[in-house]
Amino acid sequence: MSMHLFDLKGKTALVTGASRGLGQQIALGLAQAGANIICSSSKENGCKNTCQMINNESGQAIELYADLSREDAVISLADRALEYAGTVDILINVGGTIFRSPAVDYPYEQWQNVMKVNVDASFLLAQALAPAMIKKGQGKIINIASMLSYSGGMTVPAYTASKHAIAGVTKALANEWAQYNIQTNAIAPGYFKTDNTQALQDDPTRNSEIEKRIPAGRWGDAEDLIGTAIFLSSAASDYVNGHILAVDGGWLAR
Repeated sequence: MSMHLFDLKGKTALVTGASRGLGQQIALGLAQAGANIICSSSKENGCKNTCQMINNESGQAIELYADLSREDAVISLADRALEYAGTVDILINVGGTIFRSPAVDYPYEQWQNVMKVNVDASFLLAQALAPAMIKKGQGKIINIASMLSYSGGMTVPAYTASKHAIAGVTKALANEWAQYNIQTNAIAPGYFKTDNTQALQDDPTRNSEIEKRIPAGRWGDAEDLIGTAIFLSSAASDYVNGHILAVDGGWLAR
């Protein structure tokens, strides 16, 4: 009975940013738990490898793509997902971007792009998929927050603003949609080995400082998010709502 709580058989999940890294591992993990996966990335055939890996393991996955900085593309992505599945039971907003620059010189067009991709797209997808979830009387929405949902960071003002906003939107949607048995939560990864953190990994001083600060003594690997994603996608988390769950090796505790 307890393991049945984590069973995702018969569920359909839309995972953005599923071409590589955290999004790919989350998509693979949910497929292993039984979910049918709609993999999305910003480029056509971007999720080809992810879908092949799922389908080769007797899972079921299809690929869609959308430029998350464009409102029309995001709405089209939601429409195509609903056309394929009827109802998307699980939405996981992994797709995101970052731009580094001192705040005094930060280009406004980059600020706008980060906010569109990281915040607007997540909200628009949730808004577009929620009516079918409400009609069905259940749904799971999982956003990707950050350690920078808690602090300010350096040279990433737009990214920090977007991740604070994601935490707020997560709580706001939970307040409105919990009555329909829709759980809206967020995962806040700590320092993970991804493309977005490559500059930090390559900096010997910062890399050492970060590892010393993490009680676990290491950076996170993408696989470290799979269990958390399955939990928040499954019946095991039906009374968890509006929560920002840190997966950080203890970073926030030190």
